[in-house]
Amino acid sequence: MIKKEQIIEILQTCFDPEIPIDLWNLGLIYDIIINDKSISITMTLTTPGCTMAEQIAQDIKNKINELKGVENVDVVITFEPIWEPKMMTDKGKQILGFSQNKSTDNNWE
Repeated sequence: MIKKEQIIEILQTCFDPEIPIDLWNLGLIYDIIINDKSISITMTLTTPGCTMAEQIAQDIKNKINELKGVENVDVVITFEPIWEPKMMTDKGKQILGFSQNKSTDNNWE
């Protein structure tokens, strides 16, 4: 039986070519549906004008198809809701240098 955790592990090996972070931690994956031997991924991109959509989707399909028991992988790209940086995981924010702690040293007033 294919588990969601396996799919997430694979998605953590798929990267946005312009941002050095994986799709899962970047917050681009909206839904994972496992129906027996078929996997459906609903995802978005950081911008609607991204020219790498097909390559990203194909990378996901190729890697998930390597899982034993998978017969079909469908990747649906949506822009609703539109991606925002707040959708990143804490790990993603840390990788990109976003801090949870607000410094008072940068008070511009």
